[in-house]
Amino acid sequence: MEPKLNDEVARTAGAHEGPIETDAVIVGAGPVGLFQVFELGLLEIKAHIIDSLPYPGGQCIELYPDKPIYDIPAVPVCTGKELTDNLLKQIEPFGATHHYGQEVTVVQKQDDGRFYVETSKGTRFLTKTIFIAGGVGSFQPRTLKVDGIEAYDDKQVFYRVKNPAQFAGKNTVIVGGGDSALDWTLNFVQDGPNKAESVILIHRRDGFRAAPASVAKMRELCEAYEMQFIVGQITGIEERDGRMTGVKVTGGDGVTRVVPMDMLLIFFGLSPKLGPIAEWGLNIERKQIVVDTEKFETSTPGIFAVGDVNTYPGKKKLILSGFHEAALAAFAAAPYIFPEKRIHLQYTTTSPKLHKVLGVETPTFD
Repeated sequence: MEPKLNDEVARTAGAHEGPIETDAVIVGAGPVGLFQVFELGLLEIKAHIIDSLPYPGGQCIELYPDKPIYDIPAVPVCTGKELTDNLLKQIEPFGATHHYGQEVTVVQKQDDGRFYVETSKGTRFLTKTIFIAGGVGSFQPRTLKVDGIEAYDDKQVFYRVKNPAQFAGKNTVIVGGGDSALDWTLNFVQDGPNKAESVILIHRRDGFRAAPASVAKMRELCEAYEMQFIVGQITGIEERDGRMTGVKVTGGDGVTRVVPMDMLLIFFGLSPKLGPIAEWGLNIERKQIVVDTEKFETSTPGIFAVGDVNTYPGKKKLILSGFHEAALAAFAAAPYIFPEKRIHLQYTTTSPKLHKVLGVETPTFD
């Protein structure tokens, strides 16, 4: 489901003697990181963008590529993948260089005011500014702690759905009580190309964190004998001939029952980790980077943080909030890059200069 980068957007750095010198490095290629490219591009600031994932889109692609998003201004509905693809198209004119599958491991302030940046793959930069758009940081699914289960990871045990067709016609057990667990339960029960042979939902209690409508639909399907719901926790597995054949479920009554299965889907949520960012000397509160609300600058001048990774009074973790932050951060960064230049606010509707930057013709009106 990962987005396809065209030749222009997919510009990547090849062999390079010494560090790459640039105006801006963006850490994180989710929606806010991609839009940061656009806002910098309007100010004629070139950027390199880095992400630990092997493709752009961040959580939108990893967690809900097919789920609808309804709160992007002027876009009544789009999926996470559609949003990512449209952002990639929007930033095409600015020719940002993309570096995927690598994590920033070193950030050092230099005597000339620039930052030395190095990644886990040895890519090196000297940059005037840094924009952290890392969402919740590098995130890992919380795993099921049961002896021997790791041997079946990505074979019969999954923590996210990348290929729904894998579950078609299979006896599927789903564990969890949030939206992801309920959404995929309903998806695999109901008729469609990915309909499972059977679906059993397991949750440690009878209450759910998921949308009430989804819970109601699940209970309706249980009453119609189209699926089952079991209150309990998985405490072991059964194996035969190198395959998992069932899970041991201990209920609230203390009785352990064996539930046969072909595939096991586990949704315990994500464990966010700031990773190396936590060692950069920034002011951090509860794993979030503290910024001001004028520039979205961190405690280190020249380093900005936008999107879910930052915190400030009244912060709301919404994509549209991140877009606003990216715009102000770009204007605040411009003096570091063009210290002698006055930066004026211009509008893409009417500015011939911005039309030139965007590669579009200035409209004429009768």
